[in-house]
Amino acid sequence: MALIEEQTEILSARRMAWLRFRANPVAVIGALMVISVIVMAIFAPVIARFPDHVGAVIDFRNKHHAPDATYWFGADKVGRDIFTRVIFGFRVSLLLVVGVLIVAVPVGGALGLVAGYFSGRIEALITGFTNVMLAIPPLVMALAVGNVLNPNLVTAMFAITLLWWTWHARLVYRVSKSVAAEDYIEAARLAGASHWHILTREILPNCISVISVKTTLDAAFIILFGATLSFLGLGVRPPTPDLGTMVADGRQFLPEMWWGVLFPGLAIFYATLGFNLLGDGLRDMFDVEV
Repeated sequence: MALIEEQTEILSARRMAWLRFRANPVAVIGALMVISVIVMAIFAPVIARFPDHVGAVIDFRNKHHAPDATYWFGADKVGRDIFTRVIFGFRVSLLLVVGVLIVAVPVGGALGLVAGYFSGRIEALITGFTNVMLAIPPLVMALAVGNVLNPNLVTAMFAITLLWWTWHARLVYRVSKSVAAEDYIEAARLAGASHWHILTREILPNCISVISVKTTLDAAFIILFGATLSFLGLGVRPPTPDLGTMVADGRQFLPEMWWGVLFPGLAIFYATLGFNLLGDGLRDMFDVEV
């Protein structure tokens, strides 16, 4: 009976959270924007008008072709369709997001969870190391790694991940430290529950909401950060379509060929705005501070 009541309360809380999210038009718009970016990235070969323009295609007859019914976003300096390359650029950006977060979230979350639950030397060691890594500017670290290693998508992922886990470690540490002080955690210890059980079954569920919000907001920052590296020549290498690289190439021909910068820039803005709006909506839905 008690189990049924507990499950009913959980379902009721989830329903209330969903209703809060659905009632927030900004959050819904953000979710639709993110979904549209994901759909365009997945189905890029189908949506793109000139799929072969993703590679090292040269068509000087359409060099700097202005936007029209054929080239919706115009053409770049070698005649490639910018719309096609923007769509495939979304795919590269999302791969970067997944590659970074699939490592940074588990590593940072695990370290923060352990540091918040255990006290003494373990807590001091993890928090001290995290604070040292937080003191290093991410862009400086990424530039250093990019100069040492061969600039490509994997290098960009590695450079960003080196420091990105720290934010998740600090966030989860703050939450788990607070939860670990609750009476029911002490009761679980006295009942003979293992450290693993307490960490994964008692403390971790209380961190899921803040991790979800942080991960969504991080996606926007990673897209912008990756575009910055590519803009500086330390990210994805040509001819692979990347939004930051496209902006860097297009700026050489401003203001006459404005479409070479405008549309890739708007694509970056669209993707980052969508993730930010979705993150804000999740924050309101879970009623947490990140």
